[in-house]
Amino acid sequence: MTELMVKAEGVHKSFGRVEVLKGIDLEVRPGEVMCVIGPSGSGKSTLLRCVNHLEKINAGRLWVDGELVGYRQKGDKLHELPDKEVARKRREIGMVFQRFNLFPHMTSVENVMEAPVQVRREPKAQARERALELLAQVGLAEKASAYPGQLSGGQQQRVAIARALAMRPKLMLFDEPTSALDPELVGDVLAVMRQLAADGMTMVVVTHEMGFAREVGDSLVFMDGGVVVEQGSPREVIAAPRHERTRSFLAKVL
Repeated sequence: MTELMVKAEGVHKSFGRVEVLKGIDLEVRPGEVMCVIGPSGSGKSTLLRCVNHLEKINAGRLWVDGELVGYRQKGDKLHELPDKEVARKRREIGMVFQRFNLFPHMTSVENVMEAPVQVRREPKAQARERALELLAQVGLAEKASAYPGQLSGGQQQRVAIARALAMRPKLMLFDEPTSALDPELVGDVLAVMRQLAADGMTMVVVTHEMGFAREVGDSLVFMDGGVVVEQGSPREVIAAPRHERTRSFLAKVL
């Protein structure tokens, strides 16, 4: 398991009587960028939330970097980990949502340094220095003292990416990070993600940006109805999908 960053095996997730994930099998290698596409309601966001245990799975197994997510196995049985231990492991997984969820009363640099100070107990001066470096990395050095209300949506999303990176994650999850943005703001966010990929960050990206998936993705997964319908190299899946459901979806979005 250790040669994989993420491994999902027969993962099921239901909300009440609605089965959202119906047996997902996936493997993501270290340094790989996996893009996940599919129609709304296909289970893409739920899958991401299961990877960092924001949602508990009902069946199957999920590993991140060789360790079960949210559970410890003894014999044939799974035992749920205490919340504290789950939170400790979740620190190693960065997540960027559709909505930026920045603290409105904090400046950009304060938003980025908050978790390292509160969770990792980093000294404030050290956390601030790294936060400023990360804001520069996402092209927002001059916005360190700005509040979220003074930033565009694209700028807020780049602050959110810097905030996730501040925890020094081994894995980054992106849940449609550009879908809430005006079209002209999308490029700046995708440029930051391209650079992260070039730097070797392992990423699972739920996206509608087919150009990004084709250029940056190492693998492409098409989900529909809670199952993985098709997966392969992005260029091959987009250019010559094997399944009719994939062809039908791509015809609408390309």
